[in-house]
Amino acid sequence: MKLLKLFVAVVAATVMLSGAASAEMKKVRIGTEGAYPPFNSFDADKNLIGFDVDIAKAICEKMKADCTFVAQDWDGIIPALLANKYDAIIASMSITAEREKKVAFTNKYYNTPARFVAQKGSGITDISPESLKGKVVGAQSSTTHSSYLEDIYKGVEIKLYGTQDEANLDLASGRTDLVLADSIVLLEWMKTKDGACCEYVGKDVTSEKHFGKGAGIAMRKEDTELKAAMNKALAEIVADGTYEKINKKYFPFSIY
Repeated sequence: MKLLKLFVAVVAATVMLSGAASAEMKKVRIGTEGAYPPFNSFDADKNLIGFDVDIAKAICEKMKADCTFVAQDWDGIIPALLANKYDAIIASMSITAEREKKVAFTNKYYNTPARFVAQKGSGITDISPESLKGKVVGAQSSTTHSSYLEDIYKGVEIKLYGTQDEANLDLASGRTDLVLADSIVLLEWMKTKDGACCEYVGKDVTSEKHFGKGAGIAMRKEDTELKAAMNKALAEIVADGTYEKINKKYFPFSIY
């Protein structure tokens, strides 16, 4: 009888511990930048908003997870993930081979091309590396766009910035000749008073080698269960129309 009671107690304790671990797994911390509208930014009340944030909330709802958001400067966003400051990055991070050496990614949740912008009337039409020699081109540091410029645009002066807003400001002020960034981010900026100065030049800039396979959710490589759960939730929001609804809130065309 004593052995039976001991066995029952062990089983009960195991179930309780398992339940506690399961509950703990449902708490997920999401890292994002907060300086990349319309994908992630802060509203007037300092709340994180944007396409990335809405997608994250929809995924968390499907996972039945209690998610919290952590704002992190872009340059330190992967180191902070690896230091356990949060569990996943949902911040328009492109899936590239270089990043995959450090972190794991889910399937892509959107894919948009890069574009160059310049001041209206600049006369710049040819965006080849040869034609832009002697020009100053800006980009946000530690991004696929800055890596692309440094790799392809030899002989061009490249200025790097901590945020996309800083790069845009220098372009509007005439301190750079062009800026390379995500086409949607630049389009959103050009709708504003400050961005009305500028326009796209050249065509879409695409390169899977440099820009990857689209934006994915990044996490630590050992977190295989979280990756599987997020991929499942992502597929579900695409299938049930949730993704399309969020997409239409921000863009008049699909970015999936």
